[in-house]
Amino acid sequence: YARKLQELIGGAFGEMSVTMQYLFQGWNCRMEGKYKDLLMDTATEEIGHVEMLATMVARLLEGAPATMTAEAVQDPVMAAMIGGMDPQQAIIAGGGALPANSQGVPWNGGYIVASGNLLADFRANAAAEAHGRLQTARLYNMTDDPGVKAMLQFNLARDTVHQKQWLKAIEELESDGLEATIVPNALFDEEDQEHNHTIWRLSDGTAGRKGGWTEGDDPLEYLTDPEPLGGPASAPAPDPALFGTYSTSQDLKGTVKSKARSAAQKATKKATKKTAKKSSSRRSAN
Repeated sequence: YARKLQELIGGAFGEMSVTMQYLFQGWNCRMEGKYKDLLMDTATEEIGHVEMLATMVARLLEGAPATMTAEAVQDPVMAAMIGGMDPQQAIIAGGGALPANSQGVPWNGGYIVASGNLLADFRANAAAEAHGRLQTARLYNMTDDPGVKAMLQFNLARDTVHQKQWLKAIEELESDGLEATIVPNALFDEEDQEHNHTIWRLSDGTAGRKGGWTEGDDPLEYLTDPEPLGGPASAPAPDPALFGTYSTSQDLKGTVKSKARSAAQKATKKATKKTAKKSSSRRSAN
C-alpha cells in the first residue's frame, strides 16, 4: 500500500504536481492581489500534503522485510505474486517515500501547467484536483487501515474544496472582466470564420449531433458528412545527401490521382445537391 500511495505523491496528478503547478502559476502571475494570493496559499498547503503522504509511506514501511522483498521482486513472477514495495523505497530512500509514482517512475516537471493565462490555468487546476480526488477515492477503498483512511478522508475533503475554489475563481475572472469563455479572448476576427462553429462527424457514431452543444445560445453546427479539406499530404522531395527513396514520376502520379479524386468528389456532391433541389421543387409543386 505504501507503493500505491506513491501515486498520490509523484504521479501525474499527485501532490508534487499540484504543488509545483500552483507555485509556478503564482510566481508567473503578473497581478498582485486575490488571484495570486489564492495560488500561493494553495501551493503552500499542497507542500504539507506531500509531507503527510511521505510520512505515511514511511510508517507503512516500518518493519517491512526490506532485504527479502528487494531480493524477491527481482523475479518478475514473484513480484507480480507478492506485489511488494518498490525496492527503491528500501535501496534508495531507506524505507521512505520517493519523488516517484507507484511504478517507480520519477516525478516529471512536464506534468505541470503554468501558462500565464489564469483562466486556462484555473481550468487545468480544477481538472488536476478532480483526477487527484478520483485517485484518492480509489485508494480509499483499497485499505481497511483506520489511520490511513483518516488521512485520506482529510485529503478527500481538501480536494473537494480545491475543486470548488478553482471553479469559483473561473467565474470570478469572468465577472471581473479579465477573461471570457474562450482562451485567449482575442483574434476572433482573425481566425478562419468558416471553421469556428462546426463539429465534424469523423467517427462511425451518429449520436453526437443529439447533444446540447447544437442548441441554445451560440449553437455549434454538426456536420454529419464533412468534406475533406484537401488531398493526401505529401512531404517534399528529400535532400539527395540523405539518400531517401524518391521518384519524380511517382510524385506526379500521386498528384494526378489526388486531383482526379477531388474532382470526382465535387461532381458527386454537385449531383446530390441537384437531385435534392429537384425533389424539393416537386414537393413544393404538389
